[in-house]
Amino acid sequence: MKVMKPEYIYKATVQRVVDGDTVDLLVDCGFNIMRKERIRFYGVDAWETRGEEREEGLKAKEFVQNLLPVGSVCVVRTGKQQGKFGRYLGEIFVNDRSLNEMLLEEGHAEVYK
Repeated sequence: MKVMKPEYIYKATVQRVVDGDTVDLLVDCGFNIMRKERIRFYGVDAWETRGEEREEGLKAKEFVQNLLPVGSVCVVRTGKQQGKFGRYLGEIFVNDRSLNEMLLEEGHAEVYK
């Protein structure tokens, strides 16, 4: 997986799992500043929850929901990069493990091309 730069690291609270590679987070920017952001997982492309990939896409989403239930706290590493839909790209960490890498390892996503 490619390395993201520059990098910023924040604690965040999960508000919603959108699909297997996108989450809505309440990001703690410090100094009592909280910001709602939709984060697209950097470097991975999970199966879609619509269309022909629906079944695999729902499995990927469930995998993420099990690791990031609503209200749970995670760490997000991000930069100033935004994807084609204006979402910030980030790497999500759960218990010091990269969720991005776990999705690839478990076959719920492929490397983003």
